[in-house]
Amino acid sequence: MKATIKWVDGVMFLGESGSGHSVVMDGAPDQGGRNMGCRPMEMILMGLGGCASFDVMTMLKKGRQQVTACKTELQAERVDAVPAVFSKIHLHFIVSGANLKEAQVKRAVELSAEKYCSASIMLELAGVKMTHSYTIEAA
Repeated sequence: MKATIKWVDGVMFLGESGSGHSVVMDGAPDQGGRNMGCRPMEMILMGLGGCASFDVMTMLKKGRQQVTACKTELQAERVDAVPAVFSKIHLHFIVSGANLKEAQVKRAVELSAEKYCSASIMLELAGVKMTHSYTIEAA
């Protein structure tokens, strides 16, 4: 896996993934930015959410669950020091669908957290306290 980060100006950077997709990262105006893109730490949080959501949806689809929507809300805390690393992250999955089986949703969230989500497991190994929860909604 590869990526390239190019400085644009100020504290704005253009990230390009090895698969050819681009994203703008920028800082807040009080840090010299123009607020034209996500902060780098927000990118890490969104990457975590995407990784975990990918796992959960893949398992639910394999389990023939009739999922109509899945939203993952992430809440993170950072230490009040430099470097301001994450200290806690909570992922809450909101899964909507018809006749969803709670046991399958629960197991998908657990397997993502414990076995499959590379981002979650990597952050946990680095000392971040990771927690997960879910809500099931009827479609």
